[in-house]
Amino acid sequence: MNNDGRSGIMTARRLWLGGRVQGVGFRPFVYRLAGELGIAGWVRNRAGRVEIHAEAAGDAVARFARELIARAPPLAQPALLDDLPADCEDRRGFEIRASEADAAPHIHVPPDYYACDDCLRELADPRDRRHRYPFINCTQCGPRYTLITRLPYDRPNTTMAGFALCPDCEHEYRNPGDRRFHAEPVACPACGPRLRFAAARGACIDDSESALQATVAALRAGRIVAVKGVGGYHLMCDAANDAAVARLRAAKPRPHKPLAVMFPRRGADGLDAVRAAVAPGPAEAALLIDPMRPIVLCAKREPETLSAGIAPSLSEIGAMLPYSPLHQLLLDDFGAPLVATSANVSGEPVLTDEHDITARLAPVAEAALHHDRPIERPADDAVYRVIAGRPRPLRLGRGSAPLELDLPFRLAAPLLAVGGHMKNTVALAWEDRVVVSPHIGDLGSKRSQLVFEQVIADLQALYQVEARSVVHDAHPGYASSRYASRCGLPALAVLHHHAHASALAGEFPAVDAWLVFAWDGVGLGDDGSLWGGEALAGRAGAWQRAGRLRPFFLPGGEKAGREPWRSAAALCWQTGTDWPGAPADAAPAREAWRRRLNCPQTSAAGRLFDAAAALLGLVSHASFEGQGPMQLEAASRGTGAGPRLPVARDGNGLWEIDWAPLLPYLLIDNLPRGERAHGFHASLADALLDQAVKIRHERGVTAVGLSGGVFQNRLLSELAATRLRAEGFAVYLGERIPANDAGLSYGQIIEAAARR
Repeated sequence: MNNDGRSGIMTARRLWLGGRVQGVGFRPFVYRLAGELGIAGWVRNRAGRVEIHAEAAGDAVARFARELIARAPPLAQPALLDDLPADCEDRRGFEIRASEADAAPHIHVPPDYYACDDCLRELADPRDRRHRYPFINCTQCGPRYTLITRLPYDRPNTTMAGFALCPDCEHEYRNPGDRRFHAEPVACPACGPRLRFAAARGACIDDSESALQATVAALRAGRIVAVKGVGGYHLMCDAANDAAVARLRAAKPRPHKPLAVMFPRRGADGLDAVRAAVAPGPAEAALLIDPMRPIVLCAKREPETLSAGIAPSLSEIGAMLPYSPLHQLLLDDFGAPLVATSANVSGEPVLTDEHDITARLAPVAEAALHHDRPIERPADDAVYRVIAGRPRPLRLGRGSAPLELDLPFRLAAPLLAVGGHMKNTVALAWEDRVVVSPHIGDLGSKRSQLVFEQVIADLQALYQVEARSVVHDAHPGYASSRYASRCGLPALAVLHHHAHASALAGEFPAVDAWLVFAWDGVGLGDDGSLWGGEALAGRAGAWQRAGRLRPFFLPGGEKAGREPWRSAAALCWQTGTDWPGAPADAAPAREAWRRRLNCPQTSAAGRLFDAAAALLGLVSHASFEGQGPMQLEAASRGTGAGPRLPVARDGNGLWEIDWAPLLPYLLIDNLPRGERAHGFHASLADALLDQAVKIRHERGVTAVGLSGGVFQNRLLSELAATRLRAEGFAVYLGERIPANDAGLSYGQIIEAAARR
């Protein structure tokens, strides 16, 4: 027996753990586990890692090391980095030591988490001192990324630093056995943030409970209220109130783009209210209750129980559950679904500041519910769609980003990727890691560009990594490319569609030979034309263009993205097809097309979808990007096939899909529009398969990837995947990285590293 009363031979180990171990209650978990297993020693944060000294008799330390991984808190993702012998320190218990930041950084920044079940129980308990407190949280939930000012993740390094803890909260915060031990945003009604209600006309209400009730009353009266949440403000109104929804659309203005809806939690799984309006399948239901609480696209139920103005001419609604205690209280008290759309100027990042809401959204928000917990950086809601049976991200955001991934290689020096111009994200990579930012938005405004540069600076500061070079899109006119040219770092240009293909290759590194269909709107190709319907063979760093869609000249260039009639007219003019539905004032555009004035050549699949939507009379002028293709998919009915599209060699030796047979088919008046819309998708899926088979015959490639914004289209993706698999291809779609331009930054990292 040892002189301290412990029997057996004493062993001591120094354990180092990495991964997601900060901001998730990992140190309190270590403390409790050590007490349970009779382990003496200590634990502390060391610049993103956790260092543990553990000593005990017998095999207890070995068991402790195993249980640290096997029983980790739900939100933690620990990895045992080192397990080294150590000298016994003759400890008499276990302690949590203060964080140290002097070690080499190996940092993981946690995203913002939904309100956990324990906190929600307290929120609803009249006996609890945090009953109905809108900012309740613990080590397992609450804001993280949006309030961290720097690391290590301790309260003084967050936007909660200005809120001094009351004695009760201080006791919880300092007690290793408490659920709120070092929960950095911890607060209560006595010491924490407060709500404030402000109407366009009338006095402000500073009492939190009264402010909440005033907000509910305004919503019931049909008002539009700007509500400050975790990563920014929402514009909220009654989702069943046609007049309120119409007023929101007119004022923002947002005439057609779908609006997200937040539903109250009801029923055993919390989804009863959701199921009253939409029909989530098993995969959608699992996503809705996932800890990141994203917006999930779900099929509408008939008859519609919500305003028809929520998602006009579409078959799905973006649904989500409350993810913060404030939202939980708001939805519980209101008792019905609420529109919860980002409070922003169209295309910009979500607004986070009260002044901006007042100055920039005064024509929209008829009242506002503010709070005084500062938001350090914006994080919009993440958006997912289930395609081919699996969740696919359409937008990274609150709860899912910053997205941290392992690289299938090791970089010699840190690399920054600045993405594209639309749906921008940025990525920072170093060693064998990459971090992709939340959604920033379209870089066409000054504010978007300021946030873009803020996120670039923030990522490097938070992760303590300084980029040594920058990679950007090959289009010199993109704001992100202009930033790369002036930032002072060595810059590398990557073709838009090579980045799309490499994003998929990065997600599935075991595949060594690819055929990737990169279909989207437009992106600059190496021949100076606008690509967008490409078949790329090879691997990251060595893509070869093996096929394309038949190119055409696009009148008006970029204007065609918002005016689908231009794509339709160009296809008809090129083939001599008469289009009775052409706009009466198309003559100047036709003359410009004839003379090739501002008519770049393109092979873009996205513009082909635009053309089909216009030819079917669905959308001639779009109020948001992708409106035509989205309505075309929603209009599709039946299971019939469309015309066969020839696939033949062009003058450059590429396998080219000829879209010409689609034009007379789409203009058949006596065939229901829904059948023609479905036939259009089926024809393209058949042609994609034909192109894949021909390229396989030449190159032997059997792994097919579907990347680019067009493959957000469930109908096309599933038709194509089914056909390809039936012909023996292995088919891949992105699962962590969006297929659209939000995935470009990650793809740029993969492509640039492979080329180097």
